Amino acid sequence: MKFRLFPQETAGLELLASMAQQSVLGVQTLSEMFGARRSDYEQLVDALIANDARTAEFSRTLLTQLRTSFVNPLPREDLLVLSESLAQAVGQLVAVAELIQLHAIDRLPSEAADMLDIVHRQAELTTTAMRSLARLEDLEDYWTDMSRLAKRAEHTYRVWSSTALRELSISHFARTVEVARALLSAVHALQSVAAQVGRIIVRES
Repeated sequence: MKFRLFPQETAGLELLASMAQQSVLGVQTLSEMFGARRSDYEQLVDALIANDARTAEFSRTLLTQLRTSFVNPLPREDLLVLSESLAQAVGQLVAVAELIQLHAIDRLPSEAADMLDIVHRQAELTTTAMRSLARLEDLEDYWTDMSRLAKRAEHTYRVWSSTALRELSISHFARTVEVARALLSAVHALQSVAAQVGRIIVRES
């Protein structure tokens, strides 16, 4: 265990955990939208936009905290990179919801639910990881698990897009694949969090 001469500010880690938790809440709202009626879309999209606004507020608070804190458990640059990827993940969940609303999509294939389940698992793992950043030795499996989930999502995306190309009209295919890409972007944003954690572990070991 490393000796610490000065007490550390942990507010930054708490803010990252709060941002990660917003991705969990965003997935839950998006899951409701997958089974909702069109008349409910606006309310659910508004809930996701509010969720994104809370994430942005956490990000701004983190930036202020990094400028004013004396000692952080990790370099400021690392915390900022993690914050940016978490914000991007939540933003992509908003994009999925808005695309469903704008294209008036009533039904999505089973692959959509599969990908959302993957994002949900990633979000849960990431929330736990952000709460454990002060104990990097507890996070050695995090990057591996997140990478495995991302590969699953990429396979599901390929199945989804190829099936849609065979079975749907060109216009319906284009609308559906937009949703699939936004979900995959959320997966990749959360994977970026794990990749940064991996770099931190290697550097700090």
